[in-house]
Amino acid sequence: MVFEDLVRPRDAKKHPKMMFFLGLLFSLLAVAFGLFLFPGQTSLVIVFLVVIMCVPLMYFTLRQEEEQDLKIDNEFWLLREHGKAINFLMYLFFGLVVGFTLFYVFSPEKLVSEVFNLQLNTIKQINGNLVSGAYILDSFFAILFNNLKVLLFCLLFAVFFGAGAIFILTWNASVISAAVGTYVRNGLAESVSALGFSKLSLYFQLILAGLFRYMLHGVFEIVAYFIGGLAGGLISMAVVNKKVRLVKLKRVIRDASFLVGAAVLLLLIGAIVEVLVTPLFF
Repeated sequence: MVFEDLVRPRDAKKHPKMMFFLGLLFSLLAVAFGLFLFPGQTSLVIVFLVVIMCVPLMYFTLRQEEEQDLKIDNEFWLLREHGKAINFLMYLFFGLVVGFTLFYVFSPEKLVSEVFNLQLNTIKQINGNLVSGAYILDSFFAILFNNLKVLLFCLLFAVFFGAGAIFILTWNASVISAAVGTYVRNGLAESVSALGFSKLSLYFQLILAGLFRYMLHGVFEIVAYFIGGLAGGLISMAVVNKKVRLVKLKRVIRDASFLVGAAVLLLLIGAIVEVLVTPLFF
């Protein structure tokens, strides 16, 4: 299988839903190869393997988006085109989350601890830093600051490493999967009386509930991170492209600045949803 030729940005834009299944395949392959080749360092290896598989698609996507930036000077038309790229990348992300989550939920606890060791420690640190619900404003600013920091990392990784933002996003996918998987396992522990098909139904319900719990606000954050990665990648591509003149470079930077502004707005909405809306359901 040659991942460079497996799917192209144009095909992904036409059929974005197929990217979900590609993400699902990538996540399961990464876990399988990670356990087989590097059983002691699987937590990070699965992330790097997914990144390796996704880099060709990210690279060609950034090149295509840069070409559109250089040809077209209509900001709203560009946003619509960028939106198509963000759309199929989001399907890819959800595929990764579901794939990692399924492995987490249906694997023995010892194996889960080995594969998601670093992710589980990250979740413990995040939970340890949560602000009490009595201080909603403090929670809002703490969440917003952390998300802005991740956005900055996505932007910088994309600027300096081109498609490097995919590393931050894949890491986030694995952490979210560990959180959802933990939620499902805890729910099952509280419902030990469920047997047979009723237990399968419970698995399905808990997985959906776990995904809803973390993606209710997380969807705004992940879209923002993809937008930040796209913005940084556009700048990176334009800087190294010798054919780009100063005038066109300014246009690319202007477009990237507009994208970053949109990403910050989405993070603001996501923080509001996480503080005010998500607690209403969970």
